[in-house]
Amino acid sequence: MSLLQIRDLTKKIGNKTIVDQVTLNMEKGEILGLLGPNGAGKTTTIRMIVGLMSKSGGQVLIDGMDAHAHFEQAMKHVGVIVEHPDLYNYLSGYDNLVHFSRMTPGVTEARIREVIALVGLEHSINDKVATYSLGMRQRLGLAVVLVHKPSLLVLDEPTNGLDPAGIRELRGHLKHLAQKEGVGIMISSHLMSEMEMMCDRVVILQKGKLVGIQKISDMVDDERTQVRFEIDRPDLAVQILQSIMSGDEITTDQRHIQVRIAKTRIPEISRKLMASGINVYGVHTVKKTLEDKFMEITGGEEH
Repeated sequence: MSLLQIRDLTKKIGNKTIVDQVTLNMEKGEILGLLGPNGAGKTTTIRMIVGLMSKSGGQVLIDGMDAHAHFEQAMKHVGVIVEHPDLYNYLSGYDNLVHFSRMTPGVTEARIREVIALVGLEHSINDKVATYSLGMRQRLGLAVVLVHKPSLLVLDEPTNGLDPAGIRELRGHLKHLAQKEGVGIMISSHLMSEMEMMCDRVVILQKGKLVGIQKISDMVDDERTQVRFEIDRPDLAVQILQSIMSGDEITTDQRHIQVRIAKTRIPEISRKLMASGINVYGVHTVKKTLEDKFMEITGGEEH
């Protein structure tokens, strides 16, 4: 059984459809990214999943439990951070954790110490939160939502305001939780390169509709890839390549020509270029990024 099942999730406000029949599954131990241009419905989708906003239609199942019909029971399995966590600045990190843990019966001192170690705050947990950096606050917020052992974490833009070191630390902690603890993590972020490094799959929303689901590992397995040839006569190279392939697959600058081809054609094209008197100084495959895929699917809309 999937950890999270979303069926035809819809949100309408007046005559406007904000989220339009979104359907997807998420597995235990998976990090699933939510991407989309501004106004695509990402935050609305997240808020409906965790019950912060009512839905107009559809169903959300968490561990097989209907989150609408059995809200309190279903939410016992969920930890949520929407942007920056609300913490008490005048209390220590430890006292914040103890305070929030009282909302869930049965949380032990051992579990509190366990989550402190999980997020790497052992050396500063007794300091007042007012002295914490933004990255430390995010880690404490993560500890707060982990203390009741959720099977699903839902994080909306958790990297906002973090410096590169803080983002890297957060990524490490989230990957550890998914891989070692089996926690499923749904995360939205506008940092495309970070999502590519962190996620197993990404879901792309546009105008409220689900328009793409991409496994990150599949992006490097495309049959055709961009190949960049470093050469000395690009104008002549364009003429030669146009005779054997579609012109819209060829781009060039003063010292390079780039083509989208199957890797098996690289030797053939190299030979044709050299046979025509063109010196080939290097051949490089250009990795397709998540941003490339995003632009391809959304038609270049701002994210």
